Amino acid sequence: MTDDEGAKKHQKKDKAHDEGGSGIEPGSLVLADFSGWIEETDELFDTTDESLAKEKDIFDEKIVYGAQPLIVGKGRLFPGLDEHMLAAEIGKDYEAVIPPEKGAGPRDPKLVELHPMREFLRQDIEPQVGMEVTVRNRKATIVAMTAGRVRIDFNNRLAGRTLKYKYKIISKPDKPKEIAELLLKMSYGTAEGFDVHHHGKEYRITLPDACKYDQKWLLTKYRVVTDMRDVLDADKVSFVEEYLKPKVQEEEPEFKPEPEAKAETADEPKDGAKEEEVSTEPEEKAPEELSDEDRQ
Repeated sequence: MTDDEGAKKHQKKDKAHDEGGSGIEPGSLVLADFSGWIEETDELFDTTDESLAKEKDIFDEKIVYGAQPLIVGKGRLFPGLDEHMLAAEIGKDYEAVIPPEKGAGPRDPKLVELHPMREFLRQDIEPQVGMEVTVRNRKATIVAMTAGRVRIDFNNRLAGRTLKYKYKIISKPDKPKEIAELLLKMSYGTAEGFDVHHHGKEYRITLPDACKYDQKWLLTKYRVVTDMRDVLDADKVSFVEEYLKPKVQEEEPEFKPEPEAKAETADEPKDGAKEEEVSTEPEEKAPEELSDEDRQ
């Protein structure tokens, strides 16, 4: 096969892919399985496949593996992957090779700096090549060490690399409530405890108690609003915090047993009547009532 024939075949394949779209428009939210490699080194750097992550020794117990929600066509993905997914069909397997200019961009030599070793030792950090560090609130990677100095690279570690993605779009949710919950999961990490209601393009989200005291939520909610405008075309998004008055448990009255009923006997009066005392002794007369005969 000549170079011209190979180029024509490649163009034909791209055209078939471009014409095979299935309603995935810019701003669509999809659920997708994917794995990403650095093509030059065949190094796996990202995946939704838990078994593959363990096999390639990049497993992270903090990550929930499985199909992930992605917003397509809004600059949330590498440009080359964005373009490829916009033309993809649901349920089909794809492979996309992305050059640096459509991936993480070219490497910038000005973003490579030398720092003194003591800068890290003061923070109880023992520098090692390949270690990711944060310097002046910027993430960087240690790429080399010399006597007393550490070379760190502030470039994205994928900058200047050709990337290869294998992916499949599993589904494209279309119910507003489900989409809103997926957006919460994508930005905050979970949608558990959130109560989502909507009327037309107005959305009301009642927050779980955990959000009320979580600094992460304060930063995340603005991203959620942006996502809901991009994906759901929301006109109004309200977050509701509810504080319910705690219920006071009423004390139960102390149990007092009723007195046992006393059995009635023949000698006891009925109906609470008092018994009259009857004397059997002779009645004693008052002194003024004695007769003359008695006085003698």
